[in-house]
Amino acid sequence: MFKCDYKSLRLCFYEFHDVQAGDMPEYGNYCLLELKDGRHTAGQWYPKNYNDRQSIAGNFGRGTADSVDAEEVAKWHDLNGYDLTRLLEKEDIGRINLRNENSGDYYFEIAGFKSFKDGDFPKNEQFCLLILKDGTLAAGRWNQWRGEKGGQFIYASALASHSMDKVWAWAALSSDEIFEREEKQERERLKEEELNRNPSADPEKFKYGTDINVYYEKALEKLRGEYPWATLAQMKKRQPNYMIVPRHGQYIFGQDNGTIMGIQLFNEWTDGRTADEFIDFLCDYTRETVKNYNPETKFKYGLDIEVYLEKAYEKVKKECRWLNKDMLRKHCQFAIIQVDGEWEFARKFRNDKEFHVFDCSPADRFLECVENEYQEAALRENSVVAEYKVPFGCVEINGWYLERYVIYKLKSGDYKVSVTAGDRVTGGSREFFITPDCFEAKTYEEFLDRYLEIVPGNSFGLDKKDLLPNEELKEFFGYK
Repeated sequence: MFKCDYKSLRLCFYEFHDVQAGDMPEYGNYCLLELKDGRHTAGQWYPKNYNDRQSIAGNFGRGTADSVDAEEVAKWHDLNGYDLTRLLEKEDIGRINLRNENSGDYYFEIAGFKSFKDGDFPKNEQFCLLILKDGTLAAGRWNQWRGEKGGQFIYASALASHSMDKVWAWAALSSDEIFEREEKQERERLKEEELNRNPSADPEKFKYGTDINVYYEKALEKLRGEYPWATLAQMKKRQPNYMIVPRHGQYIFGQDNGTIMGIQLFNEWTDGRTADEFIDFLCDYTRETVKNYNPETKFKYGLDIEVYLEKAYEKVKKECRWLNKDMLRKHCQFAIIQVDGEWEFARKFRNDKEFHVFDCSPADRFLECVENEYQEAALRENSVVAEYKVPFGCVEINGWYLERYVIYKLKSGDYKVSVTAGDRVTGGSREFFITPDCFEAKTYEEFLDRYLEIVPGNSFGLDKKDLLPNEELKEFFGYK
C-alpha cells in the first residue's frame, strides 16, 4: 500500500472556478465546493439545463435527497482525473500541491487524514474527502448503518456508496445541516442516557413495582373471569407489547416501537394515572386477541390439519374442477404447531425452510384463508389462452383510479379477472375467479348480475351500465 504517512499529509487544491462567472463543470462531474459562507463540501453537478454550460442553475448532488443549490456555491474544483499513486508511494511526502502552471495563488488545504485500520471512523452523517486505494480522490457522507462491515460513504442518489475497503484515508470536510442535526440528536441521546441512569417512579402509577409482567399477570387474572382459557402468551400475541422503561428520568408504561438507527422508540401510555387504570387498559388492549384463542372456536374441527385442508380442497375443487393436490404442494403448505405452549395455525411457502405462525381465528376464518390460497394456486396452474382488455375512461374508485381491467380465458374454459388501481403514491392488483355458476345464466344480463357479485362495480370500477353495452365483452364471455 502507499508509503507516505497520511497523519501528516496535506492536500492543497488550486485551480478553483468561479460560479458567479458562469464557469461551470461538465454534467455529472464530482467537485470539491467552497460555499459562500466559507464552508467546504463536495457534490456531483446536475445543471437544470445540461445543454447550457454557462447557466449556473442547478445543484450539486451529495446523495439521496441531499444536495447543494448552485446559488450557495462560490467556487468549485473538479475532483475527477486525479491519480496520486506515484506521489503517495513516497515516504517523505507531507504536502501535495494539486495545481498546474495556470493556477493562481488561491488554494484550499485539507489535513487531518485518518484511516479505518487505526480504528478511526467518521461521525455519523459527516461529509468527508476520501483518498481511495486506487490513488483517486472522492467524497461522501458517512453512514454508520450501511454495509456489512459497519458503514459506507454515500456520495450520489440511489445510495451509491464507497465501501470501507476501498478507502485508504479520509478527512472531514465542513459541518453541514445534516451532520449538525445528527450531532444534536446524539447530544440529546446522551442527555437522555444520563437522565435515565437513576429514574424515579410515580408511586400511584407503579405501586406494583417496575416489572411489566406483574401488570400483565394482574390483567390476566381479570380476563380469566371472561375467558377461562386466557394465558399470558395469548395476551402477548397482541403486538407491540407494553414495557416499563425510563424516559426523561421517569419510568413510563411504553409500547415498544422498535429501533431506528440505534435509538429505541417507545409510545408512552397516557390514558390514565394509576396502576389499576393501566391494568384495566391491558385487559381492553388484549381482550380481542384472547377471545380469538377460544379453543372451541379456533380449533372446532380438532388439531389435525388434514381435516381443515380436506374441507378447503373439496370446496375449491367444486369450482376449480382442474385442481389436484399436487398443484397445491408447489405453492403453500399449512400445519398446526405449538409455540410457547399455544397451538397455532402455521404456513410455509415454497422457499421457506420452516413453518411460520399464521394468526388466523376462528377456524372458519382460517378455512377461508386456505380456500383463497388454494384458489390462487389453482389459477396459477391454469394457463391463459386469450385475454380481453376492457376499455374505460377516467374511473375513480374511492380515491383511487382504475388503471387496468382485463378478462382472461383459461385453458380449462373458465375465466378470471385482473383489476389494477392506484393513486399518485401507491397501487395494487386483485384477481377474481369467475365461478362456473355464473355461466349457468340463460341471458347476458343475468350473467352480469352474478358476475358483479364477484367483481362489484362500486369496489372495482365498472358496473352493469358500463359492461352491458360492450358487445366485444359479451362475445368474449360466449354470450353472442
